[in-house]
Amino acid sequence: MELVTDMKQLPENMKRETFKGKRAIVTGASSGIGKALASQLVCEGACVMLAARREKELQQITEELQNNGGQAAYCVTDVTKEEECRHLVEETVRLWNGVDILICNAGISMRANFDDLDLQVIHRLMDVNFYGTVNCTKYALPYLQQSHGSLVGISSTAGIHGLPWRTGYSASKFAISGFLETIRVENLKKKVHVMIAFPGFTASDIRFHALTADGSPQGNTPRDENKMASSEETAAHILKGLRKRKYSQLNFTDIIIGVAKIINPHFLNRMMYKYMSQEPGSPTKE
Repeated sequence: MELVTDMKQLPENMKRETFKGKRAIVTGASSGIGKALASQLVCEGACVMLAARREKELQQITEELQNNGGQAAYCVTDVTKEEECRHLVEETVRLWNGVDILICNAGISMRANFDDLDLQVIHRLMDVNFYGTVNCTKYALPYLQQSHGSLVGISSTAGIHGLPWRTGYSASKFAISGFLETIRVENLKKKVHVMIAFPGFTASDIRFHALTADGSPQGNTPRDENKMASSEETAAHILKGLRKRKYSQLNFTDIIIGVAKIINPHFLNRMMYKYMSQEPGSPTKE
């Protein structure tokens, strides 16, 4: 599915202006789910600040959205750096005088047996996935409290059950859930909406850039990307939950995994191991 940057390209059931005038920040917006989220928000009337490290891609997407009449801007941001996250929020407030939506989407993955793993890989995963969410939330939260806005964290199936050969990735996604659930409770009386999204396997760049045991990028994907949900489909599913101000947004597979984890965790572990070990080039030693 091609990137949707024009309201006319949206399906009839998505041609609405639910987010008209809302001021949103989307991290990891230079590709994949983040790019699709930012584009669909703009098409639905939001003013969107796109954030990522890759300026060329951000500039291209932003210009395309602006040329189609959308309200969009970008801010080059490394979410592992606290001051850059502060600057991101300040730039958004400078342009639009507040923040209504923060979507913490920036993230990286990994694929390696823990036995062989350089621990710096896990530190890197936590810095980007978890602390990136913490850093952005810290500086956006006062504005979300003022606007009674929404804070969205992008988790994963790996944040529901530990995925083999994804120790750092699963750990970071579980950490995001714990952090955001606590933020939700602390802000109950301040009317901040907090949603954790659990997208399943989605066709994006994340597997190409996944880190291996020594921290080098994987460079290719072990999966058939054509058989996965597109980034645009996943983004639309996440925004559906955001419209309804849901606590979480799960796909069908995640619901099944959650139920199986309660009813028969031993069976789930065996099935998870079998399924993930069938990936081409699986790190399993068997």
